[in-house]
Amino acid sequence: MRNLFLFSFAIALAAFPATAQTLDRIKATNQLNIGYRMDAAPLSYEMDDGEPAGYAPLVCVQVAQTMINELKMGNLSVTFLPVDAANRFDMVSNGKVDLLCGAATITLSRREQVDFSIPIFVDGTSLVLQKDEPQNLAALSGRKLGVRGSTTTEEALRNSLSQLGVEAEIITFNSHDAGMAAMESQEIDGYFADQSILAELFFTSTARENMKMSNEILTIEKQGLALARGDTEFRLVVDRALSQLYANGEMQRIFQKAFPNVNPGIAMEAMYLIAPTVE
Repeated sequence: MRNLFLFSFAIALAAFPATAQTLDRIKATNQLNIGYRMDAAPLSYEMDDGEPAGYAPLVCVQVAQTMINELKMGNLSVTFLPVDAANRFDMVSNGKVDLLCGAATITLSRREQVDFSIPIFVDGTSLVLQKDEPQNLAALSGRKLGVRGSTTTEEALRNSLSQLGVEAEIITFNSHDAGMAAMESQEIDGYFADQSILAELFFTSTARENMKMSNEILTIEKQGLALARGDTEFRLVVDRALSQLYANGEMQRIFQKAFPNVNPGIAMEAMYLIAPTVE
């Protein structure tokens, strides 16, 4: 069963134009719009009742609380807006979302459109295979391999196969649930995604006895909160809030809530140690 976190929210957009600086709009409207991925459990997802849940939304709730204290605001209305893999960065760049929470890998190409906070999570691309398939990526020639389209995972998969000289059929899906459904019906031989997402999909699948998790990691990816490009004042406030959460141990506690009975990996432990100094 998923470890669920409930956040009350209402669908609303800031009345101020996207060209206004984020902090100015927040102070004037007492409104913070947070975007969240609906299909990236356990990092960020939407529950059956339509509310957001997961590691990244919980981090953002704490960032919002820290922001209230730093900006000396009496109150702040936090609105969670659902986004998907295709429109999430557009929602940030056009001003509809102030802060994007959930499964956003920091890349240079994405930084042409948005800025990122300091990292909040470290993940890696891996795969789930049909039980009888070889675990070695180089042995998957001729297989049908699934991946969520328009993601860094798709890019990593194509690059890895090309480098290994593996000729496999890549099938893209609009959602991770659709990809796992194809695995369960044995329409594809393997499915690639972030390791944290795969673990959730695998352990909640009713057909997991017919599948296996691979030990291979194709990439190590740092994930952050996306915000408007060039808005240095808002980014500083967000980074300061995250630094305080690292310093007071809240980031570790959030991890434990989102990933019960799971110990942070070496990369996450390193982040707890090297997070920026608060002052």
